[in-house]
Amino acid sequence: MEDQTSGYRIMDIEISERPRERLARLGPQALNTAELLAILLRVGVQGENAVQVGHRLLKNLSGIKGIQKASVADLEGERGVGFAKACQIKAAIELGRRLAMESPDARPSISNPADAAGLLMYEMSALEQENLKVINLNTKNEVIEIDNLYQGSLNSSTVRVAEVFKSAIRRNAASIIIVHNHPSGDPTPSTDDIVVTRAIIEAGKMLEVDVLDHVVIGDGRFISMKEKGLAFN
Repeated sequence: MEDQTSGYRIMDIEISERPRERLARLGPQALNTAELLAILLRVGVQGENAVQVGHRLLKNLSGIKGIQKASVADLEGERGVGFAKACQIKAAIELGRRLAMESPDARPSISNPADAAGLLMYEMSALEQENLKVINLNTKNEVIEIDNLYQGSLNSSTVRVAEVFKSAIRRNAASIIIVHNHPSGDPTPSTDDIVVTRAIIEAGKMLEVDVLDHVVIGDGRFISMKEKGLAFN
């Protein structure tokens, strides 16, 4: 009778098939996403073990990217996920994002627009507001610093060009790449994007800091304004 009234537990699964034991034996790469979520959830709810709850979260929230975009309150709204579990899931995803940003051996090097987009795609495609970041590069096109500059709608009246170059001058950067996201998921540059980029390029010429590109990130896609010939002559 106890099993009918309490939540189904990972302990109800055969020992050799439990996610934690499989992770320890085979490594985390051997587990599917629902099983990894189950380790964070620890226990399920009546009628579902933790792995099944993980599958349901992935389905209801449109995959791991949807879980990344979801707020703590959104996660709490799912059956079997309280405040503590929601925070654990968000913390785990943030650790993964920070790990993706680190380079243990050397500074990341940018040789093409895909490199710049790949550096920030995971983080920026999940943002619900427009954000503008500046990638500062040395003479070898290695990343010195990524400056998170603006949040909110970007247009020629809100973006102060001097602010764009503030970190570049402080870090003695040779060049910069501008990156911002479109929460709509469509990375097509707007008229304001083009106007702002032109102003930044002209300022860069005066400051002797090359503006290599402006990359716009959407939902798993990006557009290089330089490749499209927008604002760059």
